[in-house]
Amino acid sequence: MPETSDAAPHVRPSANAFAEPSPVMRALLQRMARAGHPPLWTLSVQQARQAYDLATGVLDVAPPSEVDVIDLDCPTRDAKRLRVRRYQARGDKTAAAWEEPSGALLYTHGGGFVIGSVTTHDILCRQLALYSGCAVLSLDYRLAPEHPFPTAVDDAWDALIWLRENAPMLGIDPERIAVGGDSAGGTLAAVCAIMARDAGWPLALQMLFYPGTAGWANTASAQRYAHGYLLEREHLDWFFGHYLRDPGERDDWRFAPLLASDLSALAPAWIGVAGCDLLHDEGVLYADRLRQAGVAVELREWPGVTHDFIRMGRALHEAGEAVRAAAAALRTALCVQT
Repeated sequence: MPETSDAAPHVRPSANAFAEPSPVMRALLQRMARAGHPPLWTLSVQQARQAYDLATGVLDVAPPSEVDVIDLDCPTRDAKRLRVRRYQARGDKTAAAWEEPSGALLYTHGGGFVIGSVTTHDILCRQLALYSGCAVLSLDYRLAPEHPFPTAVDDAWDALIWLRENAPMLGIDPERIAVGGDSAGGTLAAVCAIMARDAGWPLALQMLFYPGTAGWANTASAQRYAHGYLLEREHLDWFFGHYLRDPGERDDWRFAPLLASDLSALAPAWIGVAGCDLLHDEGVLYADRLRQAGVAVELREWPGVTHDFIRMGRALHEAGEAVRAAAAALRTALCVQT
C-alpha cells in the first residue's frame, strides 16, 4: 500500500473561475428551498436515509426497461454477505447462456458513506449498462455509523476480489474490469484503483463522478459553493463525523486518495465534475495528480450544475449527457462492440 503524504494538497483557484448555476439548475435549487425539507444534517441517520430514499427518482428519468437485473451476493473478510445487483442490457447477454465474456463495471454508490444504496442508484446503473453494453455490478457496501471507516473500503475491495475470482462463472472477462462510483462511491473506486495497482491487477478504467479525494474541504470551490448548492459544508461534516472514528483518519489515503504518495501506473481515469459543486476542485486536483504521475485522464466538466446532477435526468439535460459520456468511456475501455 502507498504511504500517506504528510503534506496537504496544494490548493489553487477553481479551474472554472466559479461557474454560476444554469437557469434550470437555479430554478431547481429555488424549488428545493421552497419545499422546506429539513437539512439532512439536522436529522438522525435513519431519518436521513429515509429522506434520501424518498427523494430518489423524483428528478430522474424513468428506469430503462431494456435491462436485465439480478441480485447476487458476495462475501466479505468478516464472513458477511453483501448484495451485488447486476445489470446487463437485454440482448447483450442472457441469464442462461454466456457465449462471450463481458466487460464489467463494479459500481459503488454515493451518499457520504452514511446514506444511499443500490436502490437509490438503480436508474443510474441501468443507464450505464444500457449505454455501455457492459455488465454493471452495483455494490451495497456497509454504511456508517454502524460500520465506520475503513469498512466501506474493505467491502469495496472484497467485492472486487470476488468479481475477479468469480469472473468466469459470472460470464465476465477478468481482464476487462473497471471500477466506478459517484461522490463517496467515487472515493471508494479511486482507492480500489490504487489497491488494484498494488496487487498487480490491471483495471480497464476508473470512472469517477465528482469524487471526494481530499481529507479537508479547503479548496476554492469548497469555499465558494459551501452553502446553497445542494451539497453543503454541513453535509460533509455530518457524513464524515459518522464515518470517521478519529479526525486523524481524514489524512488516511484510503479516505483521501489525493494524499496517496504514489499515483503512478494506475488505470486510466474518466472524471466528471459539476461546476457548482464544493467537490469540484477535488476532482480537478486528482485529475492533475494522475496526469503528473503519467496516468491517462479524461476530465469532463458540466459547468452550470450541482453535485448529484447525474440523478436529475428528467430536469437537467446535462445529466443524460454525462451518463452517456461515462458509458462511452466504459464502452471504449472495455472494448464493447457497437
